[in-house]
Amino acid sequence: MRIGAHLREDENPLETAEGLGIDVFQMFVTDPQGWKKPEKRDDAEAIATSPIDVVVHSSYQINVASLNNRLRMPSRKAVEQQATAAADLGAIGLVVHGGHLRDGEDAALGFENWRKLFERQADKGGFGVPILIENTAGGDHAMARTLESIERLWEAVGDFEQAGFCLDTCHAWAGGEDLVGLVERIRAITGRIDLVHLNNSRDEFDSGRDRHANLADGHIDPDVLVGVIAAADAPVVLETPAPGIPDDLAYLRANL
Repeated sequence: MRIGAHLREDENPLETAEGLGIDVFQMFVTDPQGWKKPEKRDDAEAIATSPIDVVVHSSYQINVASLNNRLRMPSRKAVEQQATAAADLGAIGLVVHGGHLRDGEDAALGFENWRKLFERQADKGGFGVPILIENTAGGDHAMARTLESIERLWEAVGDFEQAGFCLDTCHAWAGGEDLVGLVERIRAITGRIDLVHLNNSRDEFDSGRDRHANLADGHIDPDVLVGVIAAADAPVVLETPAPGIPDDLAYLRANL
């Protein structure tokens, strides 16, 4: 099992990853709060040829499900650009949040917009890396909060080879999904789990709040978290608070 962490805003993520002794790290390729096109990195070749795997997390404002053209169209462009940048780094995938609609909008149209993302890119030869759609923690009109919404989403995109799934444990907990047996329930829908974001939660079950905690500090039993990644058998990325990541890594190494 390959275990690692999200290295936020790190100027030299490969060096940090080597220092932590991790197998995989997650990074941004552009400002996570902006729309700027990623720039070529001086360390791209070193990252691409390293034995440490890398996964890229897309910027947070992307919402390809949106019915608002002024948000959906730049979101599609950003996914394409960031997937290209991820491919330059030899990444195993680009993580993209499921997105959401506004009150009163037809969810079917949001799921169809996800399908169009892959259809339009297929006409250009596909993305440079798999697009790993991540479940989200809150929102009554989210595309990937509940198992029911994930099932509808997968009905729209599941026949595209480049559509993958990223399971976030904090998001699932906050979204009201029991973590015990969740891997099996997700796989029954998607047929796959490509990445796990392993996070405890600062908030109680079904809170709808996306606030990560270190493995021993949140409301989720750490043994349950270990059970999730054992069942998923996929690369694991910690997105827990940075000061506690070494302890989180030590806990996993001792309990797997």
